[in-house]
Amino acid sequence: MPITPPPYRIKVVEPIPFLSAGERRGALAEAGYNPFNLRADQITIDLLSDSGTGATSAAQEAAAAVGDESYAGARSWFRFHDEIAELTGYPHILPVHQGRAGERILFSALLGRGKICVSNTHFDTTHANVELLGAEARDLPCPEALDFDSDEPFKGNIDLVALEELLGGPDGGRVGLVLMTITNNGLGAQPVSMANLQAVRALCDRYGVRFFLDAARFAENAWLVREREEAYRNLTPRQIAHRAFQLADGCVVSLKKDGLSSIGGFLGLRDVNLFAVCEANLIATEGFSTYGGLAGHDLERLAVGVREVTDPAYLQARAEATARLARRINEAGVDTVQPAGVHALYLNAGRLLPHLSPAEFPGHSLGCQLFLDGGIRCAELGSLYLGTMDEQHRLLTPAPFELVRLAIPRRVYSEEHFEYVADVLADIAKSPERIRGYRIESAPPVLRHFKVRLAPLS
Repeated sequence: MPITPPPYRIKVVEPIPFLSAGERRGALAEAGYNPFNLRADQITIDLLSDSGTGATSAAQEAAAAVGDESYAGARSWFRFHDEIAELTGYPHILPVHQGRAGERILFSALLGRGKICVSNTHFDTTHANVELLGAEARDLPCPEALDFDSDEPFKGNIDLVALEELLGGPDGGRVGLVLMTITNNGLGAQPVSMANLQAVRALCDRYGVRFFLDAARFAENAWLVREREEAYRNLTPRQIAHRAFQLADGCVVSLKKDGLSSIGGFLGLRDVNLFAVCEANLIATEGFSTYGGLAGHDLERLAVGVREVTDPAYLQARAEATARLARRINEAGVDTVQPAGVHALYLNAGRLLPHLSPAEFPGHSLGCQLFLDGGIRCAELGSLYLGTMDEQHRLLTPAPFELVRLAIPRRVYSEEHFEYVADVLADIAKSPERIRGYRIESAPPVLRHFKVRLAPLS
């Protein structure tokens, strides 16, 4: 695969640690065999998340230097507001410190006990924010999504037949909103087509249901639409993103991803009455409506970041780097969800480790082995994350898949870093039967995977 060089050069660097094998074993044991509990200074390659982990540009840091920290009506707020309004076309913008704050505010206005939030796939914190209100998070992924090996271009789509059956059925009146996640992070970083979004818009209009986007990766979805949906081949990623925003009643966005910043997000809304309710909640819980928990320098970085992220040269280089890593991993004998997305790759741990049952958490086991063998941190998306447990933390219902997510921070790692990751996986694939499973020792009742502690099976 020919290399498209990134449209930037590196100006500031930081050292990364290389622990010995013994030090890694000790660190993982002390962390309760949960990579979330590891210290950052114990990690060689950190692929745990692409949220807030990217590198900022010189232009972003220059803008941050003139950040206005006024409590209300800061100059930085108006620069941020104008960029977001131009990108989305929404008349009402509320800044928040990150996406889950926006989810909490929006869901508090539209959901409650007995209500349903429908999505192509809710991610973990989104699911939790729905259920903390007593509502139900219902996922309706398209049937193609569960065929990990096919080259279907838009596996992130929602199942339109199932959505219409729900909206037109006995539970239709309980639906508080339809929330489309672009790209579909919970199912392999797969994009959502514009045709699917248009069909969702039509169904929501027919049944009088609000339609929102969870658009943390709006630019990456737009790039994949441009590459895979013929009708949009001649549009820029920014034009495609704008059209996607225009199809919805509003959006909730974590800008820790495609905002190219370590913090920040926003709510975009059309309805002035819904805006008033959300603004009151924001002021009471996050900060005044012209800063929403963000510093002026954060708003300045974000105003630059949301424009830099739609640069076609940047998106092309990032997408091709992820695709090259996928090819190296596949050639090493490890299957990934196909086709490759942009922000992450998903390893098929269930296929690589058939000797481990779902109750032994093969995804988590592979993630731990990546750290033990190479200091690589990543996240499990399998039965530890999605399975249902009894009170003794024994698996009752396994997840439909056992995956490991390698999330790719933006503008951080080089080709040599990715080659190292592929080499570590290649060594694991030579003798995967040596990998042991794990059992849960303790876990919180909500968002188990973040703070669970485990022990290896003997």
